[in-house]
Amino acid sequence: MSKKLLSLFGAAILALSVAAVTAAQEVKTVTTTTATKVVQNADGTWTVVEYPVGKEVIVDLTPAATLKGATGRATILRNPDGTTVKVNLTGVPADMAALNLYAVDPTGTTTLLGPLAIENGVATYVTTNPLPLERFMIIASTESDLATFTPDLPVLFRSAVPTGLAVVPLARKDDDKIVATGEKVSAASSPYAIPMIGIPSLPADKESEVHVNFANDTFHAQRTTIFITPNYKHNGTTRVKAKFHELTGVPTDAFLTLWAVAPDGTFTRLGSTPNSGNPNVAEIDTARNNTNVTLSDFGLFLTTEPSMTVTAPSGPVILRIIK
Repeated sequence: MSKKLLSLFGAAILALSVAAVTAAQEVKTVTTTTATKVVQNADGTWTVVEYPVGKEVIVDLTPAATLKGATGRATILRNPDGTTVKVNLTGVPADMAALNLYAVDPTGTTTLLGPLAIENGVATYVTTNPLPLERFMIIASTESDLATFTPDLPVLFRSAVPTGLAVVPLARKDDDKIVATGEKVSAASSPYAIPMIGIPSLPADKESEVHVNFANDTFHAQRTTIFITPNYKHNGTTRVKAKFHELTGVPTDAFLTLWAVAPDGTFTRLGSTPNSGNPNVAEIDTARNNTNVTLSDFGLFLTTEPSMTVTAPSGPVILRIIK
């Protein structure tokens, strides 16, 4: 075979190898991506999030379409003793005499934070005392007596969803209980009635091993260790790492799926892993999955699910995590 043909043949093999590697990388990226964001309203009108403790968060405030060229930004810092809010809006109409700032909680109830000071098209607000706010969105309106949020309210600015935080679904009040709309609820009769761990009682930025309570004898992963690190790397989120040392009891067509449950009963999938058979071990790490938990407290449990893309638990509970 001539040198020219050998060169051409080698180049073709190299191109095919690069394409195969690229394709493999693309597939890996797709299968390991975990979506935790919940979109409550397709039009973006609902942006309630839980702010992490001890981390200053910069939040864009989206102006109404009628405010051409307007901008807004809030600085939110949630501490154990309360939350401080600073707001700066530009492009406010010169003829606007009053603009009020509200916090909206997961039930849609509004709390008047106070009026914004307006001068030369700029509106500002700073909390004078820490506020008891954890999960909320911010809206600015000319109305002075808003009680409940609805998508058609006359809102001039609303907070966007900060990068890395997940939307808290809108909840409704049902027989004096808060029920998350469209989500399964951790009711007493539910198989997903999971106790809170008590994250604030664990040492911050230190990995702690917690105990597990096996709840199912048929599908199980009896050799499992769970580690929790609150305020991981001082970023206000909690890292959860689950190590499975023996998966022979898990069906090969099922996915072990780790869930966090909020105090209001809403669920977030933290990660999934199959029983691949070889090796017979696996790990779910929220730091690696980019799914560290932003809740101040939560419960943890493990189920087997038919796929690794489910958004709500449906399979049997394998174990519950307890302190």
